Amino acid sequence: MTAYEICLLALLVGGLGPSLAIAARGEAIDRLVGLDLGAAVITVALILFSRVGPGQSYDLIVPLVLVLLSFAGTLVFTRLLSPDPGSER
Repeated sequence: MTAYEICLLALLVGGLGPSLAIAARGEAIDRLVGLDLGAAVITVALILFSRVGPGQSYDLIVPLVLVLLSFAGTLVFTRLLSPDPGSER
């Protein structure tokens, strides 16, 4: 195993475990934080995999698209989780 593969394995085990635990329980905003953490870990793992993998020219497209989609998804979920300004609580 190369050093990149060891880093990739450590990142997946050490990063996805806590993010799945956070995303599986708690309030909705806590689950959103777990989802964001998981997206960040997977993005970094895909970038490392592009370094370890076969080295195709399209390997970096997937992490870049994932970053854009996870950011947009976070904005949408934050908007849906925020209380309405017109409603009384």
